[in-house]
Amino acid sequence: MKKLLMLGGSHFQIPAIKKAKEMGYYVITCDYLEDNPGHQFADESYNISTTDKEAVLHLAKSLEIDGIVCYAADSGAPTVAYVAEQLGLPSHPYKSVEILTNKDKFREFQKENGFNIPRAKGYFTLEEAKADFHNFNMPVMIKPVDSSGSKGVSKIDSITLLEEKVETALSFSRAKRFLIEEYIENFGPHVGGDGFSVDGKLVFRCFSNEYFSTTNFNPFVSIFASWPYMMPARLHNQIHREIQRALSLLNMQTGAYNFDVRVDNNENVYLIEIAPRNGGDWNPNVIKYATGIDTIEYAMKAALGEDCSNLTMVEPRGYWGSYVLNSGKSGIFKGIEIQEDFKNNNLVEHELVVQLGDEITALTGAHDKVGIMILKFSSTEEMLDKVNNMSDWVKLIVEEPSITNN
Repeated sequence: MKKLLMLGGSHFQIPAIKKAKEMGYYVITCDYLEDNPGHQFADESYNISTTDKEAVLHLAKSLEIDGIVCYAADSGAPTVAYVAEQLGLPSHPYKSVEILTNKDKFREFQKENGFNIPRAKGYFTLEEAKADFHNFNMPVMIKPVDSSGSKGVSKIDSITLLEEKVETALSFSRAKRFLIEEYIENFGPHVGGDGFSVDGKLVFRCFSNEYFSTTNFNPFVSIFASWPYMMPARLHNQIHREIQRALSLLNMQTGAYNFDVRVDNNENVYLIEIAPRNGGDWNPNVIKYATGIDTIEYAMKAALGEDCSNLTMVEPRGYWGSYVLNSGKSGIFKGIEIQEDFKNNNLVEHELVVQLGDEITALTGAHDKVGIMILKFSSTEEMLDKVNNMSDWVKLIVEEPSITNN
């Protein structure tokens, strides 16, 4: 039985852990939280941080694993590549994964190779950023160089908010480094979705339309994604070509990707991020409904060096979406109300990651989600109407916590 080391055991990594078990592998999980729910589905689990490359390498050697993978999390992707490279296991080049998982390194790579990029630069200190700030056209984005799920991301249009937003970004950065880059206005919806390469060729991609929170503290948190991508075929192909060029230059091999792309009013494609892992928020689950392609299964096979050559491009059928259940205020979670018509006609499946009575916080990043829904629609028009009026169909009941005097 092949041994697969899976980095992370969070709630949203359970689908991959279960899939690996279904495929007949011996599954070992590790992360720094021993009570994470995914561990109960594994054959063994270890309390080791997924970002501690040397500790994970030591564990991998001692267990004599056959493959290593990190599902739906950027934090463990460099560790996967590092350990695989050291042990001669299937993976992408470690140096390339380091570029893809650090925003400032990715911008430098793009600049060197003639990709469209916003003006951008990475910094360690506020003083460095202040000295350069006059070189940027407003507005600008402030981002941790190494976080995902829009955690710590802000948009500002003057230097007055720089200190506050840099502090926020640094609080989410393991490297204690942040990026400033000029903001790009979108032509059409923001592009998300997932893809998969085999021997470096992007053989499958399923772009999505990304929609962001308009009522929460962080307006750059994606809360809804829909399929198929609604822009013209020429843009699908143009985005595909730019991603393929990046993968080829980085000598990427076989594995899954999550995309973050913008197209401006002149139809210039900007690759904001190419994360070397499956997407979060149940992206792979929705893509399987839409196309029949199980990218989680292929990611497990890739980690073990198994044949993925039968994977081909399949266009989405029907109209699908994933919605992040979230709260506009902090408080005590008391339940969820779903309108019967919506439940019968649109809701495919859903899951909560909190319990009744839990204290929840207003949405500031992907880590604050309350749950996730997979939805289906009869048309793009129905999808847009319902996503723009989601509060009419789905309500979270949140009570303010009672204040007790000591």
